[in-house]
Amino acid sequence: MKIALITGSAGLIGSESVEFFHDKFDLIVGIDNNYRAVLFGDNASVEWNNTRLLGKIPNYRHYSADIRDNEALGKIFREYQKDIRLIIHTAAQPSHDWAAKDPHTDFTINANGTLNLLELTRQHCPDAAFVFTSTNKVYGDTPNFLPLVELENRWEIAESHPYYKHGIDEHMSIDQTKHSLFGASKVAADVLVQEYGKYFNMKTVVFRGGCLTGPNHSGTQLHGFLSYLMKCALTKEHYTVFGYKGKQVRDNIHSWDLVNMFWHFYLNPRMGEVYNAGGGRHSNCSMKEAIALCEQISGNKMNYSYSEDNRIGDHIWYISDVSRFKVHYPGWDWKYNLEDILQQIQQSFLTRVE
Repeated sequence: MKIALITGSAGLIGSESVEFFHDKFDLIVGIDNNYRAVLFGDNASVEWNNTRLLGKIPNYRHYSADIRDNEALGKIFREYQKDIRLIIHTAAQPSHDWAAKDPHTDFTINANGTLNLLELTRQHCPDAAFVFTSTNKVYGDTPNFLPLVELENRWEIAESHPYYKHGIDEHMSIDQTKHSLFGASKVAADVLVQEYGKYFNMKTVVFRGGCLTGPNHSGTQLHGFLSYLMKCALTKEHYTVFGYKGKQVRDNIHSWDLVNMFWHFYLNPRMGEVYNAGGGRHSNCSMKEAIALCEQISGNKMNYSYSEDNRIGDHIWYISDVSRFKVHYPGWDWKYNLEDILQQIQQSFLTRVE
């Protein structure tokens, strides 16, 4: 039997992975205890998505286990052993704002949970490919010290800079920078995944994501910016823009495009690799541009206000350079752009509330 094990299986990237891989494996083992609802409230619950997957994917088997519980995870790994050929680890505490309220919970989920999964993989299925979703927050606020230029609706990097053409690459240092406590816990996990690849010769890979988004996101104020923005556009709930004149820039990658990167890696795995993964120059926007697009797609005027206080460690301008991945895996490219993503988010949200 050929098995893919996916943590955070009812979340955005986890559920996309379940749907993407279910016809490529005999069994999909999903681990998700809906902790997102504990972190962000009932409106962030992913239970609706887990129910959807159970009804739609016949070879999806769900376990409500906490990745901090090594014994519970161990039972799952001992059940399937070397039949596990792929681990996709997406479960996380994903908010840098929330992490400051409870650093211990943040670190034990992001760092200790990742260590549990890596060590169980080494013990029970060492030949499996291990995919980890890291974050661009491992670079801390270093991107804010790039030579940025203020334009009418966005910040942009100077055209003379090497990052202008494609964005920020993996050579940017993750040291001597303000990460946020969330960023620090993800750095710990990020380096662990690299080390298990390089030290134990395991097929591990780190994807340092920009804004990961798509129609199955349960967006909230503290996490899931595009999803929550479109939700506010449709419901006319109030939205607050924090700092940088609303001109801060993010690249946005559709969950399907990211999971397709996982697939390409699985087919030709490497050991201890690191890739930036985002929308790059193909799919990016400032907050002001995103609001305008949400208004255009929804047909509603947004109810929002501006606060001068930017989030601590927040990026002013971040665009991912995915060139290194494309060199290693030239068959991969983006399928969806920013407008595609927002239209799909709108349709998904309308379906959920009908």
